[in-house]
Amino acid sequence: MRKLVLSLALLGLTALPAAAQSIGGTYTVAGTNFDGSAYDGEATITLTSGTTCTIHWETGGSSSDGICMRNDDAFSAGYVMGKDIGLVVYKVEDDGSLHGLWTIAGKEGNGTEILTPKK
Repeated sequence: MRKLVLSLALLGLTALPAAAQSIGGTYTVAGTNFDGSAYDGEATITLTSGTTCTIHWETGGSSSDGICMRNDDAFSAGYVMGKDIGLVVYKVEDDGSLHGLWTIAGKEGNGTEILTPKK
């Protein structure tokens, strides 16, 4: 009986990393623009493979769409917002939140953004 309980516990621990790898879902967004002003909103990540996805943001009265990819604790997305093309690079934190920096092609500077999974 003791071996069975230990085996089940170990099986449960090995299942944790797979669950942690799942990044699809809806997130609350909190960010700053290049000038430091704040914005908020919502982002939805839809998995398209084991490492790739699409992402849609509704923030600050505008929307944007992009493609995204995860590699271990790195998560990045290229996006289009109106006529602008941008890039955001996040670090996947242990709690499932994504902490990142974003920029727009041809512009100096960057903004910040945190995506927090909605429960």
